[in-house]
Amino acid sequence: MYGQAPSLEAIEGLARATLDRLPGPFAQHLEGVVLIVEEFADDETLDQMGIDDPFDLTGLYVGRPVGEKALASGDLPDRIHLYRRAILDEWSATGVRLDALVAHIVIHEVGHHFGLSDADMHALEAAA
Repeated sequence: MYGQAPSLEAIEGLARATLDRLPGPFAQHLEGVVLIVEEFADDETLDQMGIDDPFDLTGLYVGRPVGEKALASGDLPDRIHLYRRAILDEWSATGVRLDALVAHIVIHEVGHHFGLSDADMHALEAAA
């Protein structure tokens, strides 16, 4: 009667669909950003962020905002992490459509890549 919870691959597909809908000027600056979907953030990440409950972190941008980029040898690529179990928990609690929730999280993390304000992120989300 009840289907299985969406997989890591399903969440990634929703995230990539969101990235594909971003306006051109944003999309071209995301070419080197790696998208990673995991069950939860690891303990080190949670500790660094001061988060006790892994269900409290649905996504994370790791890298330098575009305006702060400097070419440095050995730098890891910028990354957007999505955390499936936390996303599914929020989806269940809020009743928001899963594709809309994933889009909201992805756009928020993309906003960090560009150093955007929350207002700018809302405008970008509306455009996507």
